[in-house]
Amino acid sequence: MQLYNNLSAKERAELIEKAGKERLTISFYKYAKIGNTEIFRNHMFLAWDQQEVLGRIYVANEGINAQLSVPAENFDVFKNHLDTITFLEKVRLNIAIEHDNFAFLKLKVKVRNKIVADGLNDASFDVTNKGIHVNAEEFNELIEDPNTVLVDMRNHYESEIGHFKNAVTPDVDTFRESLDLIEEDLREHKEDKKLVMYCTGGIRCEKASAYYKYKGFKNVFQLEGGIINYVRQIESEGLENKFVGKNFVFDERRSERISDDVIANCHQCGEPADMHTNCANEACHLLFIQCQDCKEKMENCCSTNCMEINKLPHEEQKALRKGQGNSNDIFKKGRADHLPYKKDLRNIFDTLNKTD
Repeated sequence: MQLYNNLSAKERAELIEKAGKERLTISFYKYAKIGNTEIFRNHMFLAWDQQEVLGRIYVANEGINAQLSVPAENFDVFKNHLDTITFLEKVRLNIAIEHDNFAFLKLKVKVRNKIVADGLNDASFDVTNKGIHVNAEEFNELIEDPNTVLVDMRNHYESEIGHFKNAVTPDVDTFRESLDLIEEDLREHKEDKKLVMYCTGGIRCEKASAYYKYKGFKNVFQLEGGIINYVRQIESEGLENKFVGKNFVFDERRSERISDDVIANCHQCGEPADMHTNCANEACHLLFIQCQDCKEKMENCCSTNCMEINKLPHEEQKALRKGQGNSNDIFKKGRADHLPYKKDLRNIFDTLNKTD
């Protein structure tokens, strides 16, 4: 029984290119009680491996969180298989706006403590007492209400390249950081404001809405299906698009363009840019925004030092990395000190506090 990938990413990419078949990029999540996560994980891996599914899937006792790609011709088989699992029957699938056959090159189904690292003690509150789910039309109406506070539940490097108009965008590196920050800064508005949240596909808002209701917020709403589902709805229903820029995604595409607006800047030269790259130096691998000119000049690297290292023979690079571990820059997501135009920290609630 094979429960691992037998092809490297390079070998898989070559097979995908040779096959020339369209693949769909899909994400979904479901909070549900899973007893034996190892057995469930193995079952999913075996079924999806046969269907040529690739992606990154997290399984925990609280449910499943999946980002994956599947051959378009196998979509019905994939969906029918999900429907045979009780808690996944008719689960909402967020199908990407832009597809890339190489979005994922391996199938990784991992058992985790949680499907999203939120740092919360779920036993302390009712995680099923969630906020009100709203569709794109209802969301557009809500965020025009002066009594609404619209909060982006994503991290700074996600909202930097795209967000909804007038949204509060927390300057945080992780989801868990934003939870208490938002609760503290909005403590005076738990009863008089409508708290409306959104994220990429909905999963972060699912837990956050229950947490904020537990914390005393009276009017809590969340965008159903997140940004991905919102875009599909506005296109199919002819609604006004209130999202500016690009939607950050967690696969090799790194983003989907939603509007023509470029709201970010290259972290190296300051020119308008909204394309993320990972530093080519594997000992660094910093995620940052890089324009095309800097990409060519710096050879996909974040600094001249990394560029020099990346030019060394592969074995020399390995020798330099040996015993060093990852650079701390890998966790900074564009905040490294050597980037002259990195996003500065700011008080995200200054505007709100000044107007009240």
